[in-house]
Amino acid sequence: MNRLNIAVIGTGRMGSVHCRNLVRSIPEANLVAVCDIRLEVAQRVAAELGIGRVVQDYRELLADPDIPAVLIATSTDTHWFIVRDAALAGKHIFCEKPLALDLASIDVALAAVEQAGVKLQVGFNRRFDPAFRRVRDLVASGAIGRPCILHIVSRDPEPPSVEYAKASGGMYLDMTIHDFDMARFQVGEVEEVYALGSVLVAPWLAEAGDVDTDVVTLRFANGALGVIDNSRQAVYGYDQRLEVFCSAGTARAENEAVDTVIVGDRTGMHAALPPRFFMQRYPDTYVNEVREFIACIREDREPPVTGRDGRLSVVMGYAAWKSYQENRPVKLSEIWRET
Repeated sequence: MNRLNIAVIGTGRMGSVHCRNLVRSIPEANLVAVCDIRLEVAQRVAAELGIGRVVQDYRELLADPDIPAVLIATSTDTHWFIVRDAALAGKHIFCEKPLALDLASIDVALAAVEQAGVKLQVGFNRRFDPAFRRVRDLVASGAIGRPCILHIVSRDPEPPSVEYAKASGGMYLDMTIHDFDMARFQVGEVEEVYALGSVLVAPWLAEAGDVDTDVVTLRFANGALGVIDNSRQAVYGYDQRLEVFCSAGTARAENEAVDTVIVGDRTGMHAALPPRFFMQRYPDTYVNEVREFIACIREDREPPVTGRDGRLSVVMGYAAWKSYQENRPVKLSEIWRET
């Protein structure tokens, strides 16, 4: 099988993960070049993985007819215009989330993708977690009846810096955005959100106008209800769980632990803690999502996480912020009309 030539634009934390996966775990791919405005960062990744071509300007890669696809893992504020430029150059695109922090920029990027007729997949990796996908498939099958209540628990081990919070768009657009996408993946389209938030564990985040604890309720178009609870600080580890309660049963994906060993002694039964880092919890999902992207190019089919999916997650993030600020439920249509 001929391997697909692909280039990675952005070789920081997530970009370097994708580079290692492409070289070591995705035989369908041929990573031919890497790019980063910090040339020394890209050079280190290239040296580690034996990649022969390193550039500082992504437009050099877009001009290369032998590179049909790019993976974008640059800073969030650059995603939209690199997507636009890549689409206009005829490249298929995998882009880390979010596409942008403002909807107008997202719309510019998506218009270019549509005009060019290229594939675009957005990096919501949790859709590719086997446990979450099994819950979704079970619910979609109707085997346990109609979905009634979704509950998502998503808690980080430790809060970010105030500098990160200021640049990230805040909790609803940085952290909860994963759960917004997962809610749609599990149950369907969302019509309304109601968000409550507080600063309870990281007082410095108040400087950024952010929160560190939130509860968001959802009303789905099919009548189901949802609850998302987030915290920036779970001292016991990276806490990731969900349940879809249905009319004839329930499906749950429980938290994963570092190992499955249980030790019993005079003080009780003791199990391992959850992972401390998202890369420990979701390593296979980053491989699975890129393999699926490549398969969609080869088979000429729509990627499973589209530009529309990426846009809707940001719409939900803005609706949550509006709800939090105005202390009322907000329909997604209110945000959609503002664009």
